[in-house]
Amino acid sequence: MQTFDFTTLSAVCSDIRAHWLPSRIEQVYQRNSYTIAIALRTLKPRGWLEISWHPQTARLHIGDPPPRTPDTFTFSQQLLHQLGGLALVGLETIAPWERVVDLQFAGRPGESALYHLYVEIMGKYSNVILTDANNSIITVAHQVSQQKSSVRPILTGQPYETPPSLTAAIPSLGESQERWQERVSLVPGAIKRQLLKTYRGVSPSLIQSMLLVSDIDPESSTDTLKPDDWQRLFHHWQEWLLMLETQKFEPGWTKEGYTVLGWGAIESAKNIQELLNRYYTDQSNQQTFSQLRHQLSQKLNNILEKLRLKAANFEQRLQQSENADEYRQKADLLMAHLHEWQVGMKEIILADFETGKPTKIALEPDKNAVQNAQSLYKQHQKLKRARTAVEPLLAEVKAEIEYLEQVEAAISQIENYTTAEDLQALEEIREELIGQRYLEDSGYRRRSSTEAASTNFYRYRTPSGFEVLIGRNNRQNDQLTFRVANDYDLWFHAQEIPGSHVLLRLEPGTPPEEADLQYTANLAAYYSRGRQSEQVPVVYTQPKHVYKPKGAKPGIAIYKQERIIWGQPQLVEITKK
Repeated sequence: MQTFDFTTLSAVCSDIRAHWLPSRIEQVYQRNSYTIAIALRTLKPRGWLEISWHPQTARLHIGDPPPRTPDTFTFSQQLLHQLGGLALVGLETIAPWERVVDLQFAGRPGESALYHLYVEIMGKYSNVILTDANNSIITVAHQVSQQKSSVRPILTGQPYETPPSLTAAIPSLGESQERWQERVSLVPGAIKRQLLKTYRGVSPSLIQSMLLVSDIDPESSTDTLKPDDWQRLFHHWQEWLLMLETQKFEPGWTKEGYTVLGWGAIESAKNIQELLNRYYTDQSNQQTFSQLRHQLSQKLNNILEKLRLKAANFEQRLQQSENADEYRQKADLLMAHLHEWQVGMKEIILADFETGKPTKIALEPDKNAVQNAQSLYKQHQKLKRARTAVEPLLAEVKAEIEYLEQVEAAISQIENYTTAEDLQALEEIREELIGQRYLEDSGYRRRSSTEAASTNFYRYRTPSGFEVLIGRNNRQNDQLTFRVANDYDLWFHAQEIPGSHVLLRLEPGTPPEEADLQYTANLAAYYSRGRQSEQVPVVYTQPKHVYKPKGAKPGIAIYKQERIIWGQPQLVEITKK
């Protein structure tokens, strides 16, 4: 992930000063544990200043409006209490070449600042700190106790102290090439590392792009560079400093990320704010997606492993109970041949009533024949009662396994992050599992229970042009089957295999061709656990013949009047859109 470096921060701050100062604070919303959004109102439409102190994605830029879900974080409420209705009148770095920004708030433009919001973009030490006019800390995103840092504790009520100053040299346009080259090459080493160690304000991504545009291998040693190499590199070094001084930037997309200097750009960006919002939102979503998918998969694996072990134990007990009649038959046989019993016998062999075959009966030598028969009758009754008790428990566990395998199949279909919809689908699965009490509510912001599931289904077109909708998770499956579907549609699902609900949308009087049915069946097979098979049985029927059992978990449905068609999931790899 590309670092939000000093150059990027300078470009963002320049743009905010030009377009968003002064502005009135209308709202503060905390998106998650590391990100807040401050609503700024100018004469133009309202914008949201996004501030993050995440260790990997700390940043500051104009972003998207927050979702319409309640904000339960204390930090944002404290900020709104202090800053609501005030004006953002200034935005400055606290010192040259520092990645710490001072956002200044006053009653109105032209007045002295009443509050300062310090945004420290410093990797794992990133933080956001609100102080009063006297720089006394009012609230902080991440408090740092004396035990955590004896060098710079950050606690409410204490004076705000700036981070320790950097020790590297300060870049200057007035510095000659000779002096600059002397500093960089003082200790021989790879050019990319020497530039990073020698000067402030540089970052790995800046050096990488600077060397790339200078046509120099980043691993080249300083003592092997030719005079022409040094001259080209110094030219771009000064070009960078000039852009910082004139505040003229060229935002654009590169092959591996973005640039604000125009170097290596393959596509220009509308503006710096849109560029950074899109890049860091995607990167943050990608990171969250990977972590959440791993968390959900691990949790489901653990739960299913325990449930399958539980089901195996129940089945073993049922298997034992199937021998209940054998105990009764042995007891009857023993009672009919009491005269053959002798004191101290450990076993007795008697002829079976029906077949006449010899039957061996184990006996307890300290009991007589009647007492041994009574023990066998008791064992018979015990096993019969066990069967009555275990059968519903086994059915319950199997239903639970079926449901969780359906969830597991939904997660397996969302393999990689490509759009925000992929993350949203996973978050809906997490909400569902919390609602079903398989996960604890760790305090993340949940949807209202009355809020409908999203409708960002997978969408395809059949050879005849009919639309096919596919649920990404159980909540979407229910939405698709019981709310979206109409009487003219056809509902598809892999037969007795966990998978997505699939809906073929049809118009009155326009029956599907065989190719349309096959195409949809292939999709139903592909979005099921049978994806790797050559052929998968798929059922289809009208939505009116699909029912949800009373009290059933999300995504569970029963159907009737179905037909079967063999889906070929391997063909979807070719036709997938």
